Amino acid sequence: MALELNIEEQELLADTLERAHSGMGPRERLAEFLGVVTFAGAVAALWITHPPHAFSILPAALCTAVLALAALVRFETPFGFTVPTQLAFVPLLFSMPLALTPLATLVALMLSRLPEVFAGRGPASRLVNTAGNARFALGPVAVFAIAGVSPARADVGLLVLALLAQFAVDLAGSCLSDAIGRGASLKAQLRETWVYGVDAALAAVALEVAKNIHTSPAAALSLVPLLGLFALFARERHERLESLLELNRAYHGTALVLGDVVEADDGYTGEHSRSVVGLALALATRLGLDAECRRNVEFAALLHDVGKIAIPKEVIRKPEPLNPEEWTVIKTHTLEGQKMLDRVGGFMRDVGRIVRSHHERWDGTGYPDGLAGEAIPLEARIIACCDTWNAMRTDRPYRKAIPHDLALQEMESVSGSQLDPGVVRVLVELVASDEENERQLSVQRLGQVSPQVPGILQPDTEAQEPRGDALGLPAGPGLDRGGDPTQAGGVLDQVQ
Repeated sequence: MALELNIEEQELLADTLERAHSGMGPRERLAEFLGVVTFAGAVAALWITHPPHAFSILPAALCTAVLALAALVRFETPFGFTVPTQLAFVPLLFSMPLALTPLATLVALMLSRLPEVFAGRGPASRLVNTAGNARFALGPVAVFAIAGVSPARADVGLLVLALLAQFAVDLAGSCLSDAIGRGASLKAQLRETWVYGVDAALAAVALEVAKNIHTSPAAALSLVPLLGLFALFARERHERLESLLELNRAYHGTALVLGDVVEADDGYTGEHSRSVVGLALALATRLGLDAECRRNVEFAALLHDVGKIAIPKEVIRKPEPLNPEEWTVIKTHTLEGQKMLDRVGGFMRDVGRIVRSHHERWDGTGYPDGLAGEAIPLEARIIACCDTWNAMRTDRPYRKAIPHDLALQEMESVSGSQLDPGVVRVLVELVASDEENERQLSVQRLGQVSPQVPGILQPDTEAQEPRGDALGLPAGPGLDRGGDPTQAGGVLDQVQ
């Protein structure tokens, strides 16, 4: 239930709030265009098959006005907002001919959006969204039209069917619109179906008002105090969500500042950490980690070497091999990093535990705790693989970057001893496919250049060393020092 938002929903909500104050992109415009066409077609068909008849203006006008007020009471959700319009929509449905109900709903929703447009809090182009937001009216209207029964004369079964049709049309339209406009998954959208439970509860209250709407039009106004109460709840929720998003932005800003501090303290360490982020996120996504774990991977990848701020610079930058005392000092950077992140608090404590464990080994001979196998946090195992790969593929004062093919061999040679074999397998697939894409792009670029400048290509032009930069692995200087030369092994044990 979306009353408490998980990490993915928080990210969607932040994106939704940002979109509300900006213009629509091409995909959103397409989604809204389809919504407008569908709504207009349905209204036209309804008008032709069930043309409007004479009706009383006062009840219809009051219900439309109350519906506009209800649409102002917005409870933010990850994909937009939900409003208690059910309170006013049911009386509206009873107050006018079926053919006019969708149009009156559209007018009410547009009236509710005009104040923010006039105040400059939202672009006028967003008014087109109201056609999609009004589509929920089509479901119950279609049920009554097909049954040939007015809402006031419908029995309980038909009223329930109309309510279900309302939910079905709204859910189908919302899922299609968000899938086209935002690429949202069906699973994420189905988590928002709790709002229909609220609408069903409100419908029972609204039905009592609707039964008396013609004999007592002022009954529609009895809903206004209840809307005022909902408005208080909506404001409280808005402020709580804003505080949550602001706290997340503060955590993110703190992480970026710490990353900048690391880079200012040692250029290679900072550049190396930023390079690991892209690969770690791609690997976490390929492994199917959820949004919270991907967030932790992102922050831990950026800050996995933050503890090196506390390590003497003469040790970090020493071009010669380190002696045992110096290795003992440098191995404390995982503990120092965790201490720093624990002070930040919040979910950064989880990130700190990942930072602590990113030099553990699959066989249990790593540090600082000697964890083995799956006792090592998965996020730490991911970062260990990405950290190792990036370290081999960059230059350091004491050795040059290791060629791509040799680096792959080294990764596979320590799979199951130093690194998680499952993570290594996926990483190898990831960097191998990226390397092939980079080679193809290089060939395409060369093919585009050669006709323009005849003879410019030399015979060995295509034999450039693989760079892997499509995954955000810049050919920066340096190799991460954090391994232990006392452990036997190949290149990885000497340079990790």
